[in-house]
Amino acid sequence: MKEARNRVVQVRRFGGPDGLEVVDAPLPTAGRGEVRVRVLASGLEYTDVLIRRHLYPQTMRRRPPFVLGYDVVGEINQLGNGVSGFQLGDRVADMTVVGSNAAYCTLRADRLTRVPPGLDAAEVATLILSWTTAYQLLHRAARAGLELWGTARDAHTALIRELGATPIDYQREDFTRVLPDGFDVVFDGVAQDGYRRSFAALKRGGLLCAYGYSAGVQAQRRMLTMLTWIARLYLWSWLPGGKRALFYSINVMRARRPAWFREDLERLFGLLATRAIRPRVAERISFDEVAEAHRRLEAGGLDGKVVLCPDLPP
Repeated sequence: MKEARNRVVQVRRFGGPDGLEVVDAPLPTAGRGEVRVRVLASGLEYTDVLIRRHLYPQTMRRRPPFVLGYDVVGEINQLGNGVSGFQLGDRVADMTVVGSNAAYCTLRADRLTRVPPGLDAAEVATLILSWTTAYQLLHRAARAGLELWGTARDAHTALIRELGATPIDYQREDFTRVLPDGFDVVFDGVAQDGYRRSFAALKRGGLLCAYGYSAGVQAQRRMLTMLTWIARLYLWSWLPGGKRALFYSINVMRARRPAWFREDLERLFGLLATRAIRPRVAERISFDEVAEAHRRLEAGGLDGKVVLCPDLPP
């Protein structure tokens, strides 16, 4: 039997993709209450761009080198002391924030969600952060059953229609004027103009759910500036007109309501198993392609998730 070998994607220095490196690392050992998994799939997220540029509040105290990897699907190959309810070979998933862009990693057993047999690991990986965020924005922060509109550049308007929404070409249309009375809910992960335009697009009594600030990253804003934008959201809720605003964080939601995260992820796994949902995997990559994938992530324009699959050959 070939000896297990661990490789990891680590941030050598904060900044651009050239600050990433793929290195050999010791094989981790599961501690008490932990399992070790052989990683089958680990997503690359735009949030990883924030983390490596030192613009993500949850990881601000980390210093290089550290391993990237926000989510993971893996197969248990070692059980730590005190772990019950799992056995070798079980497939599990977790949202790690960092540490799972690796061939092997350890995970806390009490945070794991079981992955039903027969599911494609890369498709499962798309659900852990991205789809759970969308699901919770609709079902936990705002409300489901909405008529949906989506902003995109012209090249992606067909995709918006395919996904069941009405496209708005943001390069040619002003989304604040699309509906004369305004939107009931706006979900904003871009923060163009510090969320002002999204707040202006709401109808009286409407809700702005902000969940990111990619425009600030692309403009190379400082972390303090973007934290100011988030703080201002809550001040806007006191303005006349009955409009409300909040900043959604999947990690804060999970900390406050840990059962919700597992419930929602299991619900998505069930929908995937019946093919009621069809996640889009833009590309499955090997370790050798990670830096280039980060460049593409930062440039934007991908129409699906990039997933690191450690078993892929170089």
